[in-house]
Amino acid sequence: MRIARFSIDGNVAFGAVEGEGTVESGGLVLDIIKGIPYTDFELSGTKVPLSKVRLLPPVLPNKVVAIGRNYAEHAAELGNEVPDVPVAFFKPTTSVIGSGDAIEYPSFSNELHHEAELAVVIGRMCREVPRERVKDVVFGYTCANDVTARDAQQREKQWARAKGFDTSCPLGPWVETDLDPSDLAIQATVNGEQRQLGRTSDMIRSIEDLVVHITEAMTLLPGDVILTGTPAGVGPLNVGDEVAVTIEGIGTLTNKVIKRG
Repeated sequence: MRIARFSIDGNVAFGAVEGEGTVESGGLVLDIIKGIPYTDFELSGTKVPLSKVRLLPPVLPNKVVAIGRNYAEHAAELGNEVPDVPVAFFKPTTSVIGSGDAIEYPSFSNELHHEAELAVVIGRMCREVPRERVKDVVFGYTCANDVTARDAQQREKQWARAKGFDTSCPLGPWVETDLDPSDLAIQATVNGEQRQLGRTSDMIRSIEDLVVHITEAMTLLPGDVILTGTPAGVGPLNVGDEVAVTIEGIGTLTNKVIKRG
């Protein structure tokens, strides 16, 4: 099931996405969900065309835990070795935007990069999750773009500013709850030109590895997000560019880059 979060007439709700097509092409409708989707829920039967609503980030995470250098070719293209343990960092909630929202080019950077990623959405509070229980705590999957101020990342020891600035974490367009994430095509395009193309099967550490590793240290809450790393092909974004992240079985997350006002 595809579950979107949206606003209409000043109200925010969740809905199940029905129909065929894309956000841009039309043909999709939302069946409004009663309550929140992390527990047992009912569909209201009240349906609205997706074209009549504004899509919001599909979740509002308490925290986004991101993993760096989880694809060997991406580590190599930036001159890094594969780390012995997962490299984890945080992106703040203020970095999260939805599909169609603008990425604001930060004033402290001259080298902004796209990073297409599969995002894991957590469905229940969990800590110290054993490998065999990981599927029980995952709500679903969505597309993400770990937008990075590469020059700031290279000159600063911590990545907080480089990867945590406002609008640096586009998520969307919705969460797909019924999906095998082990071997999905993942790509990024800029102005329609393909920049990244990889498969989730190329991850160094699996989703199970990451959930076990992260929850050894911290409690994850419903709606929290794990970014699983990016394949090779990262590259620059400029003001005016439109960047799209497409993941097989989920859909396409699209954002335009604007000058921070």
